[in-house]
Amino acid sequence: MGQDKNLNHTAFPFISTDEYNTIVLVVACMLLSWVFIHRWKQRTTTGPKTWPFFGAAIEQLMNYDRMHDWLAKYLSESRTLVVPMPFTTYTYIADPANVEHVLKTNFTNYPKGEIYHSYMEVLLGDGIFNVDGELWRKQRKTASFEFASKNLRDFSTVVFREYSLKLSDILSHASLQNQHVDMQEIKDLFFQELFMRMTLDSICKVGFGVEIGTLAPHLPENSFARAFDTANVIVTLRFIDPLWRIKKFLNIGSEAVLDQSIKIIDDFTYSVIQRRKAEIVATKETCNNEKMKHDILSRFIELGEDTENNITDKSLRDVVLNFVIAGRDTTATTLSWAIYMILTHHHVAERLYSELKTYEEERAREEKVTLLQGDTEDPESFNQRVIQYAKLLSYDSLGRLSYLHAVITETLRLYPAVPQDPKGILEDDVLPDGTKVKAGGMVTYVPYSMGRMEYNWGPDAALFKPERWLKEGYFQNASPFKFTAFQAGPRICLGKDSAYLQMKMALAILCRFFKFSLVPGHPVKYRMMTILSMAHGLKVTIGRRF
Repeated sequence: MGQDKNLNHTAFPFISTDEYNTIVLVVACMLLSWVFIHRWKQRTTTGPKTWPFFGAAIEQLMNYDRMHDWLAKYLSESRTLVVPMPFTTYTYIADPANVEHVLKTNFTNYPKGEIYHSYMEVLLGDGIFNVDGELWRKQRKTASFEFASKNLRDFSTVVFREYSLKLSDILSHASLQNQHVDMQEIKDLFFQELFMRMTLDSICKVGFGVEIGTLAPHLPENSFARAFDTANVIVTLRFIDPLWRIKKFLNIGSEAVLDQSIKIIDDFTYSVIQRRKAEIVATKETCNNEKMKHDILSRFIELGEDTENNITDKSLRDVVLNFVIAGRDTTATTLSWAIYMILTHHHVAERLYSELKTYEEERAREEKVTLLQGDTEDPESFNQRVIQYAKLLSYDSLGRLSYLHAVITETLRLYPAVPQDPKGILEDDVLPDGTKVKAGGMVTYVPYSMGRMEYNWGPDAALFKPERWLKEGYFQNASPFKFTAFQAGPRICLGKDSAYLQMKMALAILCRFFKFSLVPGHPVKYRMMTILSMAHGLKVTIGRRF
């Protein structure tokens, strides 16, 4: 009753209300002054604006849906971009000299790192794309042996031809019915992705020796593909979401959805592994060596028979999913962007068609084949003509299609399947351009930006020009540290030749017998994932041609 009414009994009982208000005002002024000074210092700096504690996270989140173009804008102004984040610092690089330093010269200092591994572990586990050191070397050695195998190359050629023909048959029926077709999503009952189906079926056949049939004419439901896409989107979001660990702990929001998706993925993957193990056992029991399969999964299963290799079902699961993301998503995405580039550049479409026609005539003469007389209105006649053409496409002869190779490569320059690739930093270092990077941070080379930089490709860098890759009619490679679609250095993509083989097989058939036109008003933009997938697919109308 007799206490001073000016005392604040709730929070600070020994401070009067006036004193309390003064303290709050001083603290607020200090905080505002701190923010003001922080922002004032940035008035002449390049790069994204940062805030105390949050760094550039706010601007990154605001530009998340267009992140690759956001980075390209800053990297066009400066070849190196330093982006502070709440718990780390990202250094983005687009200069080939810096890229070579990170991917080759000082390779051991820039592993995938613990940060990247923790973000991607739920999906990729300890697979080849998510590990470093001895574990990575052992997996790469085994995979390298398989990719160098003539048996695998010949088998891949047959499989890629088979599934390209299945896709052609679906498009043939769609063209007869005058349907709009989505080159990533056919607008049918199931809304599934055609190219994704083709490459998923292919990688499962080539990589794991199993037929899963997602490209069947009735386009069956594929829960694995859908779950894999969902998981891919969510783990990508983790890179700029500081709250993902809390959501994971509480199993709420996107992390709860991720957990459900991983269960579907694992159920599918472990069933593939058990099926292949059972087939291998049955083959050995019958002593039928002719039925032995030479797929990648079988190779790892055989290695697992040696207990010293310590290969468990979990290890095999990680192998499967790493090769799925390598053989399915990247190839399908590139095929979609390639079709988009071809149909939006008429002169490219016509020059490519001319090359494919000339190739067909030359191969028919070599093989002493009389070309069938087809009819675009007769489905059976048309399909027989396509099949005849496909038989002329072999691993060696596809190498003659220099312009097709240039079209695919130019697509990858502007629309690389992996638009960003982050690396950890083990020790403090200085990049060739003088940029200092600190241990514990991340360095990310950015293929999407690199392909658009005039300082890398000249004043026409933004233009789609397959001709830039040709010299006197023959394809000419660029430095892998400048054209980084397949990475470079010790981690350069083992499946590069296989990817080109499948893409050339599919495009040779599609662009020889079909014309594509973009549906008016259909938006074409990328979706933020680890892979440069199209957000709304690629909706086209189809016409046949001979």
